[in-house]
Amino acid sequence: MDDSAASRAHPHIHTAPRTDVSQDQGSFRIHFNFPGRALPARDDHGYGPLATVVESFMDPGTLIRMHQHRNEEIVSWVPAGVMRHDDRRGNALVTDAEHLLVMNAGSGFWHAEETREDDPPLRMLQIFVRPHSLDLEPEIQHERLPDAEPNAWRHLFGPAEGDAPCYVRNRVDLYDCRLASGERAALPSRPDWDTYLYVFEGSVTVRGSAASADGVPTEGETAEVGYTESALVTGEGDAGVTADEDSVLVAFCVDPDAPITRQGTIGR
Repeated sequence: MDDSAASRAHPHIHTAPRTDVSQDQGSFRIHFNFPGRALPARDDHGYGPLATVVESFMDPGTLIRMHQHRNEEIVSWVPAGVMRHDDRRGNALVTDAEHLLVMNAGSGFWHAEETREDDPPLRMLQIFVRPHSLDLEPEIQHERLPDAEPNAWRHLFGPAEGDAPCYVRNRVDLYDCRLASGERAALPSRPDWDTYLYVFEGSVTVRGSAASADGVPTEGETAEVGYTESALVTGEGDAGVTADEDSVLVAFCVDPDAPITRQGTIGR
């Protein structure tokens, strides 16, 4: 392999700062993160089927009244605290660090969210995935997650045909990881897919690597990604993350060429 081929084989790390797109409704606040904006001159805020990753805050005693979503998959990831869900199907569900909630909204799903006065302040992620087709059958999933292992990625959702605890109806996987300061973990990856990393807590260094002609790994690009910042890793080769301090991370493996729809209520 010549030098130019080796360079092409290394993954490319595209970093993105925290965006300034937010909505403040008093006791309920949301902040949008757009994976597509990690690439310059891109006209789509999403990246393939991954539309947006929303950081949501709810004060104790907050009610978000019954409302409808259509044509998007909405995933609620709660690393601490509780989010209380009600819907018109009669479900009363509590999502916390041990459970994942997925609303496959399809042709239409009505729900409400709430924190009680004695609940702690809530900070969570709500992830919007573009489905592969319009007006699919509405569904809901509320599953207990496998126990988290320190410094290891935990698979949370994936395509419907996979083995993750929950599924979305497109080609996206989600993993989370609690990485102690100084520890390293390989970034989740799939052949011909790209990986979007979001730092929920802490700070990490991302390093790319690839095998040279003699099979010895060679280092490529390096990037520091801090609190609420993100990185999109594209191309061939592998990448790893090293925690510069105790960190909580989520990573999405995304097929950028998957068929998508763009008529979701929020994600689009």
